[in-house]
Amino acid sequence: MSRRHEVSDKQWEVIAPLLPKGNKRGRPRADDRQVLNGIMYVLKTGCTWQDMPERYGAYVTCWRRFKAWSEDGTWERIWRTLLKLLDEQGKIEWRAALLDGSFVAAKKGAKAWGWATKARGQL
Repeated sequence: MSRRHEVSDKQWEVIAPLLPKGNKRGRPRADDRQVLNGIMYVLKTGCTWQDMPERYGAYVTCWRRFKAWSEDGTWERIWRTLLKLLDEQGKIEWRAALLDGSFVAAKKGAKAWGWATKARGQL
């Protein structure tokens, strides 16, 4: 059984403190690491949530946690922390960094930039 889509112990040490704490009341919370591994499996393989292996728990739990962590900024917190660690280790070549349009919001209305108006000859 391949575990290549799962976080290592070293990665987990960094990520675990960044995850929101669960509610102490009610049903016991599904293990965060197991759920994170399920989310990573779906994101890396491109399978549907329903096709996620059962070893990661209920697919609905993984989907709900993914959605909640997306909405509350958890993913960005993890991303920024990992970037900072890689930068401190000298593993990021910032001269080669670029911005991808799918991550950078496009401004509505080209007039804010002024380029489109000039390009059309409307000074």
